[in-house]
Amino acid sequence: MKLLFFLASGSALVAATSFPVIETNYGPVKGAASPYRDGVTVYKGIPFAAAPTGSKRWTAPTAPDSWTDVLHATKFGPQCAQPYSEAGIFSSGKNSTSEDCLYLNIWTPTYNTTDTNAIQSMNLPIYFWIFGGRFEGGSGDVKTYDGTGLASKDIIVVTINYRLGAFGFLAHPELSQESGHNSSGNYGILDQQFALRWVQDNIAAFGGNASQVTVGGQSAGSASALDMMWSPLSAGLVAGVISESGARGPHDPATGGVATSYNTKDEAESFGVTFLATMNVSSIAELRQAPMADLIAQGQLTESDYYTGTPFESLYSGPPRWRPNIDGYVFPHGYGKSLSLKAHADVPILTGNNKNENDLQNGPSTVSEYKAFWTEVFQNYSSEFFSLYPATTASEASDLSNQLLLDIARVGTWEWAAEWAAGGAKSNVYTYFFTKAPAEDESMGVYHGAELWYTFNNIPYSDYSEVTWNTTDYEIEATVSDYWANFIRGGDPNGDGLAYFPPSSAANMTTMWLGEWCGAGPIAHSQARIAFLRRWMAQLHEY
Repeated sequence: MKLLFFLASGSALVAATSFPVIETNYGPVKGAASPYRDGVTVYKGIPFAAAPTGSKRWTAPTAPDSWTDVLHATKFGPQCAQPYSEAGIFSSGKNSTSEDCLYLNIWTPTYNTTDTNAIQSMNLPIYFWIFGGRFEGGSGDVKTYDGTGLASKDIIVVTINYRLGAFGFLAHPELSQESGHNSSGNYGILDQQFALRWVQDNIAAFGGNASQVTVGGQSAGSASALDMMWSPLSAGLVAGVISESGARGPHDPATGGVATSYNTKDEAESFGVTFLATMNVSSIAELRQAPMADLIAQGQLTESDYYTGTPFESLYSGPPRWRPNIDGYVFPHGYGKSLSLKAHADVPILTGNNKNENDLQNGPSTVSEYKAFWTEVFQNYSSEFFSLYPATTASEASDLSNQLLLDIARVGTWEWAAEWAAGGAKSNVYTYFFTKAPAEDESMGVYHGAELWYTFNNIPYSDYSEVTWNTTDYEIEATVSDYWANFIRGGDPNGDGLAYFPPSSAANMTTMWLGEWCGAGPIAHSQARIAFLRRWMAQLHEY
């Protein structure tokens, strides 16, 4: 396939032979051409906060030092301290990590002028991206999230780094006492909010419209994007949210085991006390002297006993130990209460799931195992469950188990949209179900994050060597990235030439299927299944 890298005919945004010096609030920066497509400029490694090191470890972010010489923003800043980068799981072409990691990156169309006043008049929408990785790993420099593809659609893309693991989410009574807010443990979220304010204050100089910032993310980044909408500290900073593999209903049992879940403040502080003992120190002051490597080694903890004693013990794994907590400052309320109280920004939401990210890994392989396994999960609802999901062969037992988990995911996300509307929100929620595996060999399925190549319009320069991209992939990329671009521009994915993407509502029990076929489709295989799952989930714990 021949790839054509150009902007729309008649656009004022074209290739330039020189790049403007952009004046930020902290100093001048100059970008360079994207290596992937003509007509896109990238600014890498701009500091948005001071290094959170030494006495600033486990404190709220503060402003970076100013500079006077032009910062040639051509190199990404270090990834935040994490265990993953050593293994290359979140590969970005380099593996440097540091606690001095609070940098952001900006992709813009390449303007046909170096006149800074003319650039400010461009007034383009912004996509503020928060990476995923269970709050343990990841980085804003990962090639999957490169902003070139969306910038070619006249959108400014910003990616950021934020503190991870113990560095970003350690809570402790001493830290709460010194904070001035009686809160601790949400430093990674505070980093995200600080970067969001930096964008508000500086993005006009890059041609952006500060009142049109859509916050997006996937996995833990999806949870974080929602957090920007939940938290009162982000009030007025967010015009829309894209939550990929994100919003699930407050009674959805899967919610507790993913990054969207929260610790309570007491739980988080109690673990912090235990953690200091594990690290063989007796105070936060001592822990601030601990080597970075010692804390990195504690960066992949899982709350493995989270579902112990519940019907879901054999179904779901526990959430990451290092995750946000309801501290009364960054987050006043839990998930369900925020919805019912309408304690959130009323902005458009785009959220959904992927076909195979919820597959059961070690589920029942015989009919007898199927009946025993799901009886434990559904208990008093078992008879109705088996009437709606009847397995008479081993193959059906496997297929129906995965069908069920898909139904729970789609119904759970639809329930989130319904709860949103029930809480009085006026903005629409658009839900999707992504169905395309990014390979001719579909052995990996539509895995967690598979949609990102398409939504970012990144297929032409993918670094995923195992994928053989085909004509269908490019066609889907063009469609899906247009939906995303439309939403970023105006809070509605719909546009000329695209199949209608309906908002989810109490009157519309559908979700948008995105893949080789795009259109509104069912959230479960029958209305009876939907009604059953809603009744069953309604009596479960609210997150």
